[in-house]
Amino acid sequence: MKKQFLLRLAMCVFVCSVNAQNTEVKFSYEDKIASWLSESLVPAVGIGIIENGELKHTKVFGKLKADTDSPAPENTVFNVASLTKPVTAMVTLKLVSAGKWNLDEPLSTYWIDPDIKRDPRHAKLTTRFVLSHQTGFPNWRWDDGSNMLSFKFDPGSQYGYSGEGFEYLRKAIEKKFGNSLEELASVYLFRPLSMNSTWFTRNTSIASRFAHWHDKAGKNTYETKMRTDVSAADDLMTTIEDYAKFAADVLKGGGLSHGLFADMVRPQVHVKNHIEYGLGWLIVNDLPNDEYALVHTGSDVGVRTAVILLPKSLRGIVVMTNSDRGMEVIRNVVIESLVEGSHIVSYMQ
Repeated sequence: MKKQFLLRLAMCVFVCSVNAQNTEVKFSYEDKIASWLSESLVPAVGIGIIENGELKHTKVFGKLKADTDSPAPENTVFNVASLTKPVTAMVTLKLVSAGKWNLDEPLSTYWIDPDIKRDPRHAKLTTRFVLSHQTGFPNWRWDDGSNMLSFKFDPGSQYGYSGEGFEYLRKAIEKKFGNSLEELASVYLFRPLSMNSTWFTRNTSIASRFAHWHDKAGKNTYETKMRTDVSAADDLMTTIEDYAKFAADVLKGGGLSHGLFADMVRPQVHVKNHIEYGLGWLIVNDLPNDEYALVHTGSDVGVRTAVILLPKSLRGIVVMTNSDRGMEVIRNVVIESLVEGSHIVSYMQ
């Protein structure tokens, strides 16, 4: 009897362990994803789900390149375009929370761009205005063909999305601390959160798991480039798991003081109906159950990405794609994943 009992127990342990290893959490809409990718000619999508402030599940669907049969691995590296900006914002706010940086100190204390040194408005530039996109700069200095940085409006007077603003902030921070933004991010974010597959600059070891960029026809026509210089605004390379870790940390306060987190999620400037801008994040208001969302999207050639965080209920989602038509898939994922998804999508159109 004892021998039979031990044999049955051993068999149970073996079977249970095998079953546990083979158990895979599935998204409720997982059977729809393949058709979404096919219909929109999007090769790959990575999805990360956050519940109760914790990363619950991540998964990557599709292929690194449309003309290959190899599936995209779980550690696929995506260029996340402007999802770089929330990372830069959180590094900066962590410096503020540590008493090493000031939100409202003039950036001219540390950096003045030569293009605007004769314009007295440079003295009005602050970190607060950069993080809430109130610098007065265009998105990029070459947008008007001049390749010269200039003010389109007075700093602090209105909203105007600007990658130049984030680059201006990076230069000021790097001047003060004598470290690159990437080095500061490693100290304050990447290492503490075990974001081991996240880089601002080129890493040749990721070639075999990099999500190549695709055009609207689903073709891999774009030359894949990786930055050799750090940008505070664009081109961060990361995995869905790493960025979802970051997003979950933001939902839990990011290690910021209570007052600073409240300032981050407080509207700093009006954008349009239902939407304001906080510090580093779009704030989408008027959602069901008195909820609001922190949102950021990314768009570059062959890249579309999004992160949505719901601070009151500690839920969130991160979605990454490698296609010009990726937003079509992202909308479907957001609507299926979040009760508030359809409202968020409609408000942002």
